[in-house]
Amino acid sequence: MNSRGSGPRRPPGALESAIMAILWANGRAMSPSEVHAELPDDLAYNTVQTILTRLMEKGVVVRIPTRRGHAYRPIEDAATTAARKMRMTLAHQADRHEVLLHFAAGLEPEDVRVLRNLLAELDGPPAEG
Repeated sequence: MNSRGSGPRRPPGALESAIMAILWANGRAMSPSEVHAELPDDLAYNTVQTILTRLMEKGVVVRIPTRRGHAYRPIEDAATTAARKMRMTLAHQADRHEVLLHFAAGLEPEDVRVLRNLLAELDGPPAEG
């Protein structure tokens, strides 16, 4: 239970992640009330507004004025954000080879195929010889 007795405490970042998932899934700017409507009923509207403000302060979403207040939309799409986080995680590791090895070893076979194809595209056409 959390200190207010409303159930188990959410993991750090869980609300931010849930709100970003809603914004990405809708593909448009959304008002705090629209975001609130898609979250669990036990969450206070003010909490949603606070999280959206924090996301804006972090540079993850932008606030857009509307006739009735404001709406929020992500600055990046979900794939770009995930790729940036992966690069940041890798950049802070002493043994990048080991990290990449463990990452690749945990991929599903279809993801391995996709990754191989993408890497081949990045390498360009094979040299003629």
